[in-house]
Amino acid sequence: MDEKLKALFTPWKIGNVEIKNRIVLTSMGGTDLFGWMEKNHFDRDGAHFLMEVAKNNAGLVLPGCQPVYNPMFGQWLHKNKKMYKDLAAWMPEFHKTGAKLFVQLTAGFGRSFTVSEMMETLYNNKVLRVLSKPVMDLDKITAAPSPSENRWSDKLPSREMTKEEIKEFIDAFAKSAKMLMDAGVDGVEVHAVHEGYLLDQFTLNYVNHRTDEYGGSLENRYRFAAEIVKAIKAACGKDFPVSLRYSVVSKTKGMRQGALPGEDYKEVGRDMAESEIAAKFLQDAGYDMLNCDNGTYDAWYWAHPPIYMPENCNLEDVKHIRKFVDIPVVCAGRMTPDAAAEAIAAGELDGAGFARAFLADQAWVTKLMEGHPEDIRPCILCHNGCFNMCHYKGVPNDQDLSDSLHLSRCAVNAETMQWKKHKIVPTTSPKTVHIIGGGIGGMETARVLALRGHKPVIHEKSDHLGGVFVAAGAESYKGKLRDLLAWYIREMEKLQVEIRLNDEVSDVTSLGDGHIVVATGASPRILKSIPGHEKMIEACDYLTGTPVGDRVAVIGGGLTGSEIAYELALQGKEVSIVEMKNDLVAQKGVCLANSSYLREWFDLHKVPVYLETTLSEVRDGSILCRKKDGATVEIPCDSVISSAGYIPAPLAKASGKVHLVGDCAEVGNLKTVIWRAYETAMKI
Repeated sequence: MDEKLKALFTPWKIGNVEIKNRIVLTSMGGTDLFGWMEKNHFDRDGAHFLMEVAKNNAGLVLPGCQPVYNPMFGQWLHKNKKMYKDLAAWMPEFHKTGAKLFVQLTAGFGRSFTVSEMMETLYNNKVLRVLSKPVMDLDKITAAPSPSENRWSDKLPSREMTKEEIKEFIDAFAKSAKMLMDAGVDGVEVHAVHEGYLLDQFTLNYVNHRTDEYGGSLENRYRFAAEIVKAIKAACGKDFPVSLRYSVVSKTKGMRQGALPGEDYKEVGRDMAESEIAAKFLQDAGYDMLNCDNGTYDAWYWAHPPIYMPENCNLEDVKHIRKFVDIPVVCAGRMTPDAAAEAIAAGELDGAGFARAFLADQAWVTKLMEGHPEDIRPCILCHNGCFNMCHYKGVPNDQDLSDSLHLSRCAVNAETMQWKKHKIVPTTSPKTVHIIGGGIGGMETARVLALRGHKPVIHEKSDHLGGVFVAAGAESYKGKLRDLLAWYIREMEKLQVEIRLNDEVSDVTSLGDGHIVVATGASPRILKSIPGHEKMIEACDYLTGTPVGDRVAVIGGGLTGSEIAYELALQGKEVSIVEMKNDLVAQKGVCLANSSYLREWFDLHKVPVYLETTLSEVRDGSILCRKKDGATVEIPCDSVISSAGYIPAPLAKASGKVHLVGDCAEVGNLKTVIWRAYETAMKI
């Protein structure tokens, strides 16, 4: 192990409970022990994930947040006795790992509840609202401190929560915590004065306009959270640890308006001055630890940092708040082991929280301890598999129901939380399998085939592996993507996969009659109908080195075009974005944490974004565009980058022993490429 990291592997205490090291798995929806958005039960998939993390040297393990009142089917968590018996039977095996387990309990979501089109329909149709109430009581689920607009939807507002409901929730926290303690759990975490969830909404002036004892003064606004910990301590005893998930600063300018790193803004939520008082107030109420980050659902990129956010983005604020309490403090949010170890060694922090890193590689801590960080499969902060709740203009959460019900899967690791569907089964009939294309799809296919006992052979027409992923990882802030590419190339070497570079295959029949995997990717869509289209630079060509001038027009928003424009702006270029849709990232599957950052960054930095606008002509020194209302706009520019999408480019059709993977089958994202490649390799 690197000497710099030794502080991460020292013991510490939360109350009277000793934790063997400073690594904390923080909660993620979908890694629950009692199910997520489904009827409560002891969840074997969640338990499997948590056990793998514990076996691989995490110190403190926190399952996904568990609503004390289940949004689906309206179940109170403390009323299902059997699942606590199942948990009690599982806990001894968990404790053999040496890890400790705190279960996170939540009061729910309030105005942050992720509303879909289906939910809008249920709520706004009087008959359907009544009929759906036993399954999903949206009026109760979305209740907030005061009447409020929903974060995701203009059609499903929140009503004010009653004092009777507040008392009912406090009682449910106490009863659930007592049953968890009796089942052998080491502690609980209250979720949360954090991220703009219901308990946090009570603390925030811009959401809470109550005039009773739960609104107004700081003491009143934090009363709900304080009464919860007091009730838990009364039920479980003062020595049963209770952590609090806590956002130090809200980083919020208003409803649906976040504040970016470094932005000069007026805080409408919890500023640092209030946080200094609130943290001490919450400690004195009985909390034994603060598990910290920043942000609200209105500033979601702080709590779920996309790749554009700085590493350790919350660390300085968390180090500051630790000066005002006497209880342990944990920091989460794009944490790096090096920065965490340094802060812990300096006495500025007690524990380091990591979440998505464990989805990508449950064994990453073990690999770090053993001195092999290069073997860690990296999280690339994409949110494609774990948290792809998506929102754009006129559309609430645009997410498939299967994704909503099964969060915490992973784009780069097809097995995570899908062990029944995706698992390596050794072949009984080893074969040589030719793979045409050495991109991520081709390499993932080869990796799985080799692990099963087959002999994969990759034919790559260029002089390097990676395919279009080389371009995808080219921007300055895409270091994690470059790390993933390096990991795949290393896997090819470790598994001794035969690689034939500069080997273009033009006819699949030349490779014999065995199994052939085609992973030839997609071709860019060329806007041939546009006069002057030949003057444009294709997105991948720019990303792999084609130079551009100082004034650049990017044709096509979406994620690819927006990220290119972001990179150009970081370089100091004058950038304009032309997008035909009514939102910059009107794209299914792009998490709101990612898209809202980009929208707000361009707005803050005054990058011109032309929505509902189409390209008409590319000229020398400018482009001519047409707006939805028919008006013409001319945009001066030295270079034009085309990001108009891609079209599958398979070398051959799928048939019999010819299999298509990646974008040559259907253009998608990294998740679809890796998962399809895995599934294809398992079928051979």
